[in-house]
Amino acid sequence: MTPRRDELKREDKWNVEALYRNAGVWEEDFARVKGEGRWPEIEAYKGKLGTPKAAASFFDLYFGLDRELTKLHTYAHLRMDEDLGDDRSKRDFGLISGLAHDFQEQYSWVEPELLSLADAEFEKLQKSSDLKEYRFYLEKIGRMRPHTLSEEMEGLLALSGKSLETAHRTFSALSNADMQFAPALDSEGKEHPVTNGSYPLHMRSRDRVLRKNSFLSLHRGFSSYSNTIAELLRGQTEVHLYHARARLFPSCLDAALFPHNIAPDVYTNLIASVSQALPAMHDYIALRKELLGLEELHAWDLSAPLVDQVDLHMSYPEACQAVISSVARLGKEYQEEVRKGLLEERWVDVYETPRKRSGAYSSGCYDSMPYILLNYQGTLNDVLTLAHEVGHSMHSLLSRKNQSYLYSQYPIFVAEVASTFNEQLLLQMLKEKMTSAKERAYLIHYEIEGMRATLFRQTLFAEFELQIHKWAEDGVPVTPSLLSDFYLELSRKYYGPALTADPELAVEWARIPHFYYNFYVYQYATGLSAALSLFHQTESSGEAVERYLHFLSSGGSHYPLDLLQGAGVDMRKPQAIESAMQRFQLLVKELREILQGGN
Repeated sequence: MTPRRDELKREDKWNVEALYRNAGVWEEDFARVKGEGRWPEIEAYKGKLGTPKAAASFFDLYFGLDRELTKLHTYAHLRMDEDLGDDRSKRDFGLISGLAHDFQEQYSWVEPELLSLADAEFEKLQKSSDLKEYRFYLEKIGRMRPHTLSEEMEGLLALSGKSLETAHRTFSALSNADMQFAPALDSEGKEHPVTNGSYPLHMRSRDRVLRKNSFLSLHRGFSSYSNTIAELLRGQTEVHLYHARARLFPSCLDAALFPHNIAPDVYTNLIASVSQALPAMHDYIALRKELLGLEELHAWDLSAPLVDQVDLHMSYPEACQAVISSVARLGKEYQEEVRKGLLEERWVDVYETPRKRSGAYSSGCYDSMPYILLNYQGTLNDVLTLAHEVGHSMHSLLSRKNQSYLYSQYPIFVAEVASTFNEQLLLQMLKEKMTSAKERAYLIHYEIEGMRATLFRQTLFAEFELQIHKWAEDGVPVTPSLLSDFYLELSRKYYGPALTADPELAVEWARIPHFYYNFYVYQYATGLSAALSLFHQTESSGEAVERYLHFLSSGGSHYPLDLLQGAGVDMRKPQAIESAMQRFQLLVKELREILQGGN
């Protein structure tokens, strides 16, 4: 039975009180920061940003207020996620979210004013010693000069923000709240509820009847709404196209990548490199079919376990010790920070409780410790999830310790590097402790499946996302059949001839929330590739470890590709992705040898 929150030990709940002692103190700070809602002391600088001293004073006030709003938002979202049904937490989260939106809307004039300056005036700001701290920030704004509108137009774009989120919000409500799926029968005729949360568990079941019926239930459910969801997806891509054309970008892809100084080639090269390596995936799918002893392999067999379950269950304290031990490669100082965070400072909200947010994440702000949400059950996946989120948290902690507030947040492009790196550390440590071929095969299979889901599947998604935006740019009417036909074509391309592509697989596009995120998913694949490259470099090089720690400490002080290049991997070139493909191939070969060798 799931325990109530008040039944948990103090050490199993995150220390949100370190941010605000209670909701009353938060409310007082909210009222102080909100003031009259217009922040006249900052507004007074409007029209004066051409003077270095005035600009420096403005930025100090502006980012100081942003920092306070972020702290308020962090507390509110953590409290809400403890109990999604708590009215006060929902109210507070709504209040701070609204205030943060008002702040962004009110100061939508800042970048247009800076970019309205003559070249000489803007260059003067960039070179001024008064603005030394803001030099990279100004450089990024300067890059946007050809794509920034007048003050009035920027204000209109800011005003449209909430309404243009409708497609995404509607899909989320439809998918997570309104849609109901038929229960799935297992091989013994027992019913199992099918939800977005239970579906992945059913797909990993050894009961093939349950897997098949769960797959059919979920995808037929989405298929019955395919016209509605196609319109929502079309609406979201039209939003991206609207922003791209309003800001004079040649394509949606350019518009999404340009602010981070990432060339579209990085995206298209990923697709090309993975496409070239697809024979390795086809080989794995054929091996999966063979090991499962199936005449036909269907989509509901793609996550079925190939290796007998190994008892790797760990209590949460055991998992903490394992994660702490696994990071030794990164030095005593790094390891001690992890130890304190997990065992003393209460970074983690550990166990599932009624109405707590599902899943896992790392959060926090410049003025807080890292916070990790878990719903820990003790499985290998849970232990690796802890390692993953600790990676994020240490990246955040080191960035905040070594960067000013302005540059403390690392770019999304590099966000998955540290988390994946720490997963690899833990996997390697566990492999070294395994004494039997069965145990080793279990961990190899786990790693293969992670790479299949992250490198291959996310690249499939990236290719699909690129195509639907091209259709929007070309004015092609998007219909459910067009989306389904193309998605089925991609599935055949990525999984190869060993997979029987059922009609229900064609509608999988309808249930993927990431297609509403504006070219986000490719970063999972590039992040994993970069992490694997850095992981192997640090195996035998102390200098590589130092470079990696410097990367973790750099926050957002450089463009993401430059951050990674400083760490030792150039994602402008295909080598990291090609190396990851080779690793996948070697892991499949090793798994085949173990399982077919009868050990």
